[in-house]
Amino acid sequence: MARRGGMSEGLEQETHKGDLPGPFAAEPKRGFTSHLGARLRNYFLTGLIIVGPVTITIYIVWSFINFVDAYVKPFIPDRYLPETYLPFAVPGIGLIFGVVGLMLIGALAANLLGRSLISGAEMMVEGMPIVRNVYRALKQVFEGVISTASAKQSFQKVGLVEFPSKGLWSLVFVTSESTGEINMKAADGGRDLVGVFMPTGVVPPTGFICFVPRDEITVLDMTAEDAAKVIISAGMVVPEYQAKLKEAAEAKTTT
Repeated sequence: MARRGGMSEGLEQETHKGDLPGPFAAEPKRGFTSHLGARLRNYFLTGLIIVGPVTITIYIVWSFINFVDAYVKPFIPDRYLPETYLPFAVPGIGLIFGVVGLMLIGALAANLLGRSLISGAEMMVEGMPIVRNVYRALKQVFEGVISTASAKQSFQKVGLVEFPSKGLWSLVFVTSESTGEINMKAADGGRDLVGVFMPTGVVPPTGFICFVPRDEITVLDMTAEDAAKVIISAGMVVPEYQAKLKEAAEAKTTT
């Protein structure tokens, strides 16, 4: 009896130590803990994906409104400001007055008197040696951006160019189909050149202005908005055109 009791006590000790295999061991607790941690992590990342863009967008819009208000409000008479009659400030009043002011300036420039005043101001600026160069450059940029945006011709096509070396492909935006003098003097063997803009990394406003032979550009069905998402996210966000990108690159390589 003593021997049998000793064997029972030994078996209980072995069981308490957790040496028995299968569901009687302590492994399920560790598995449950890791599974719970993975689910919490996924919940956190999902919440971050949902809240992050909204928060950053609201912050940028709010900062822009406050920036415009800080510069426009000092020029608005107090009787037109809501905070004169309310115990709190109303954001966006400066932005509204700024937009209305730009509309009035545009309407003024449409008649003879407005054009005369603008021409006189431009002549005054043209007489300043350094200021006139800055003014000309900025005016050309604004005119180019606004004219292309009005005509809906800016960045309407997205393409692939083999850059920076053979076998590596970069996204480009086709900016101009006709390059004028550049096409006449730089075209090699009569090849038609096309103007493209090649963004650099996650900062789309910066990039390279290139003139590439038309037959070296693989035009994609991807929209400019989707291409911008790919560039800004450093390739982490790829729309449903990923298969088309691969097929186009492979087709271009085989040819």
